[in-house]
Amino acid sequence: MSEENFNLPENAYRELKEGEEYKPILHPKKNYKEVTTWSVVLGLLMAVIFSAAAAYSGLKIGQVFEAAIPISIIAVGATLAARKSDPLSQNVIIQSIGASSGVVVAGAVFTIPALYILQAKYPTIAINFWPIFFSSLLGGFLGILFLIPFRKYFVKDMHGKLPFPEAKATTEILVTGANASKQSSILLKGGIIAGIYDFMINSLKLFQEEFTSRMFGWGAAIADQTKLVFKMNSSALVFSFGYLVGLKYSLIIVMGSLLSWWVFVPLIGYIGGMQDLSAEMIFLEYVRPIGIGAIAMAGIIGIINSIPVVAKSFGLLFSKKKTAKQEILRTDKDISSKFWLLALILVIFGIFLFFILSVNLNWWQAIIVLVSLLIIAFLFTTVAANAIAIVGTNPVSGMTMMTLILMSLVLVQVGLKGTTGMVVAMLVGGIVCTALSTAGGFITDLKIGYWIGSSPYKQETFKFLGILISAATVGIVIFVLNEAYGFVKTPEHPNPLVAPQANAMASIIEPFMQQNAEIPWILYLVGAIIALLINFLGISPLAFALGMFIPQGLNTPLLVGGLINHFVANKTKNKELAKAREQRGTLLASGFIAGAALFGVIGALLLFFGLDLTVPVFKELVNGKWLWIEGNVWPEVFSLIAFALIVSYFIWEIRRAKVDK
Repeated sequence: MSEENFNLPENAYRELKEGEEYKPILHPKKNYKEVTTWSVVLGLLMAVIFSAAAAYSGLKIGQVFEAAIPISIIAVGATLAARKSDPLSQNVIIQSIGASSGVVVAGAVFTIPALYILQAKYPTIAINFWPIFFSSLLGGFLGILFLIPFRKYFVKDMHGKLPFPEAKATTEILVTGANASKQSSILLKGGIIAGIYDFMINSLKLFQEEFTSRMFGWGAAIADQTKLVFKMNSSALVFSFGYLVGLKYSLIIVMGSLLSWWVFVPLIGYIGGMQDLSAEMIFLEYVRPIGIGAIAMAGIIGIINSIPVVAKSFGLLFSKKKTAKQEILRTDKDISSKFWLLALILVIFGIFLFFILSVNLNWWQAIIVLVSLLIIAFLFTTVAANAIAIVGTNPVSGMTMMTLILMSLVLVQVGLKGTTGMVVAMLVGGIVCTALSTAGGFITDLKIGYWIGSSPYKQETFKFLGILISAATVGIVIFVLNEAYGFVKTPEHPNPLVAPQANAMASIIEPFMQQNAEIPWILYLVGAIIALLINFLGISPLAFALGMFIPQGLNTPLLVGGLINHFVANKTKNKELAKAREQRGTLLASGFIAGAALFGVIGALLLFFGLDLTVPVFKELVNGKWLWIEGNVWPEVFSLIAFALIVSYFIWEIRRAKVDK
C-alpha cells in the first residue's frame, strides 16, 4: 500500500482568484487505480446492504438515513485493512457506487408503496415487482444523464461559490482516512462524541430533539394567541452542516424560514381566523405550499441562469472532432457524447414503452405523459443539484408533490383519471422523484471526485451499475415487505408498515383524480413571486425558498454553525491561525456529521429488530409506545442545555488549533 500523504490544496473550499487554477490531490496527468474488482464489488455490496436497510427504515419508521457518509467510513476501513494500493482513488468509486442506494430508496419509498395503499381501496389496481423496479431504474438513469451536462458548471465553474456541505464532509473522511494521520484523531473523536450525543436524542430519547419557545410560559401564550413560535433542532448533525454551509447561505436559509414562520404563519392565522389550528398545522396546510411555489420558480430561474453554461457544455460534448488534437485531462473527461446521446434515447424510449406496456396507455397518451415527465424532471434537476450544493438537503418531497399536482392536471386533460390516472401519476412521480434524488446525490459524488482528482467518466459509467443493483434490491424489498407486513391495516396485516411519505402522496393524488379538485394555485403563485423578488435583490432564490419549505427547527441550527464558522474560526488577526482553526472546524464538523449518521444507522437497525431503548423518563406509555408527557417542559429544557454544551465543546475544540511549524 502506498505511504503517500494526501492533503487538500489551500484553495479547495474558497473561490479562485482571477487566473488561479484548482489542482486536485491526485495529479490529472497520472493514472491511478480507480475502477478495480475490489472497488466495484465492495461498492455493489454496499449498494445492496444499504438499499435494503434504508428501504426498510423509510417504510417502517419514516426515516431514510443518508448512506454516503457511512459507506465512506466503511470503505476507508476496509481498504486500509486490505492494504490496497491507491486507496483514495478506489474509495471514491466505492462511495459513488454504494451511495446509489440512498438516492434510489429516497425516490422509491416516497411514491411506489402508495400504489399498494391505493390498491387496498381500489382492488382493480394491479401492482407487481416490475413497475417498482423499472420506475426506480429508469428514474435513476434519467437523473444521471440529465445531470452530466451540468457537471462542469456545478463542480468546476461554481468552485468555492457553492459550499457542498455533504461532499465536503465525505471528502474530509476519505482524505483523512487515506492518510491515517493525526487529523484522524480529530475526526474520530468528533464522530464518537456526536454519535453518542445524537444516539441519546434519537434512540435513548433522554431529551427532546427540538426545543421551542413554548417551554417558557410566555412563549406558549404567544404561540397560542399569535401563532408565533421559535424552534431549534438540538442534533449535532444539523448545526455541523451549518458550519460547512457557512454564514452566507445559512443566513439566507434562516431568513426564508423566518418569513414563513414569523410572518406568514401569524398573518394567515390572524386573517383566516384559525385560532384553533397550531402554528405547525398552519405551516403544513397553507405556508409550505408557498415554499413549494418558491422552489419551483427558483428552479426556473436556475435553468435560465445556466442556459449559457449548459449550451457551452453541450457544444463541448458534441464537438469532439474539432478538439481532437487538444488534450483532455482525465479529471475533466465525461462519458463520450455518442454514449450519452444513445443512453438518453434508450432511456426515453424505455420510459415510453414502460407506460404503454405496464398501464396500457395508447400512443398519444404515452407521448403526452413522456413529454410532461421529461420537462418536469429536467426543470427540477438543477433544483435538486443546487439544493444539495447549498445545504446538503434535497427537497424531494416538495418537488414530488408539485410533480403529482402538475401531472394530475395533464392526465385529466388527456382522459386519464380514476384508478388509471392514479397509477400513471404515481409511476411518473416515482420516476421523477428517483431522477431528482439521483441527480442531487450524484452531484455530491462528482464534487468529491473533483476535489480529490478522480475521473468523472469512470464515476458516471459505474454509477449506472450502482443504480441497477440498487433498483433491483429496492424493488425486491418493497415487494417482499408488502407481502409480509403490508402498508394498509387488514385482517392479513394487522400491524402494517407506516410508510408516511407514501401515505401522504396517496392522499394527495386521490382527490386530484376526481372532478373539481382544489389546488392552491394562489399559494404557489405567492411563492413564485417571492422567489422572483429575492432573485431581483441578488439573493440566492433557492436557498431562500428552501428555508421557506424546510421546517424551522432544521433551519435555525444552520445559522449557529454558520456563525461559529464566521466568528470563532476567523476571530484572529493571525491569518495562519485563522486558517488552522477553519480547517480544524471543517474536520470536526465532518466527524460530527459522520458520527451522527453512523449512530443513526445503528439506531435504525435496533428498531428493525424491535429493540426500543427509550428511557422512560418524562414519558407515558400509550398504545405500547413511550411518548413525552404533554405539558412537561423539562425534556425541552434539557435539550437546550445539551445543545449549549455540545456547541461549547465544538467552539473549544476549534480554538485549540495551532499553526503547523
